Amino acid sequence: MGRPFPYPRLTDPAELAKLGEWSEELYRDFDAVREGNLSEAELHAKYKARAAILCLDMTGFTETAIQFGEVQSLLRIHDVQTVCLPVLRSHGARLVRAFADDLTALFDDPHHAVDAALEIHRRVHAFNASDLAGAHPAETCIGIGYGEVFGIGPNLAMGDEMNRASKLGEDTARGFETLITENVYEAVVQRTDCAFRPERREELPFSFYSVTSQT
Repeated sequence: MGRPFPYPRLTDPAELAKLGEWSEELYRDFDAVREGNLSEAELHAKYKARAAILCLDMTGFTETAIQFGEVQSLLRIHDVQTVCLPVLRSHGARLVRAFADDLTALFDDPHHAVDAALEIHRRVHAFNASDLAGAHPAETCIGIGYGEVFGIGPNLAMGDEMNRASKLGEDTARGFETLITENVYEAVVQRTDCAFRPERREELPFSFYSVTSQT
């Protein structure tokens, strides 16, 4: 049997909800699971849903801030957002959230997420070649996951596939690269307009694929 925790804890669900991460109801449900009044299966049934998650990161943010100043780095975020949002909406994203130089979008269909990712790369390329681009234009890096996730938190998606998509988009993908999880690959592998290649990074404990347009 463990020792009692000797320090104060904040356990009021209403106060915890002020963090802005989870709702008061969810905190109460977590307490109910701990107390044995709500099963994990019941929690799954209440909050889980299927979604395709697109996680986009931008390269060059730190380098731009160092070389050209903070305002220029913020303008690169602004530029990419103005290019990406029309694409995400046109491909049916049902939620889009921004945080710093990241974008997270949820789709019902993984095909739509892949289409959006490839179109985003094309349009950011075109923007960088235009008169609107700054001295150090940003590049987009995208990871996509698909499966059952908890519809909670600011992005309404928490769980393994969200974690994988985020890891691929934010830490693994290079500029203008789209990486997809095994679940996404299995859902879209029959497409003839895309090429898929298995990838591997020693630091990642799961398999994934790169996807490129063939059109």
